[in-house]
Amino acid sequence: MKSILLAIVFLMVAMMLLCVGVIFRKDHTFRSQHIHQNARLKKDKIHCAKTLDKEAERKSAQKIDVAKL
Repeated sequence: MKSILLAIVFLMVAMMLLCVGVIFRKDHTFRSQHIHQNARLKKDKIHCAKTLDKEAERKSAQKIDVAKL
C-alpha cells in the first residue's frame, strides 16, 4: 500500500511540474508537436510522411507518358 501511495504522490508532483510551464506562459498553451508547424523543420524543408508520399506520387505521375503506353 505504501508503494501505491508513493507512486500516486510521485505522479501528482510530476503533473504539477508539467503544468508550471503552461500556467506561467503568456498564451497558456503547449507548443505544437506537429512537423508542419515547426520553424526549424520548415527551414530544412522537412515534411511529414503523408506530405512526402503525396509529393512522390505527383513526381511519379508526371514522369509517366500515357501516349507511349
